[in-house]
Amino acid sequence: MNSVVASYFPILVFLAIAVVLAGLMVFLPMVIARQKPDNEKVSAYECGFDAFGDARGKFDVRFYLVAILFIIFDLEVAFLFPWAVSLKTIGAAGFWSMMVFLGVLTVGFIYEWKKGALEWE
Repeated sequence: MNSVVASYFPILVFLAIAVVLAGLMVFLPMVIARQKPDNEKVSAYECGFDAFGDARGKFDVRFYLVAILFIIFDLEVAFLFPWAVSLKTIGAAGFWSMMVFLGVLTVGFIYEWKKGALEWE
């Protein structure tokens, strides 16, 4: 039992150091920093000019569709690289399972294209 505790001791020391450093990095600037910023520092700033409109305004749903499509096809590429590297070892079953995966994504892409999700009128 004592050897188990001794083997986890370096991890506990590392976690303690991490918690202390994180606490210092959060609270030390609050103590050291000047607490009375001027008006220019606390004013809203957006791309070189004053902010306009409400930040909680509604966005067109197409922004979200494009973001979702980007995530889907980004994940597709993320799955393709390890698949291509290990293609020799995974054999025909791995090849055909990726073809099914790519087929489903292609059908989804065609569906989105036909629905007009990629149109920016």
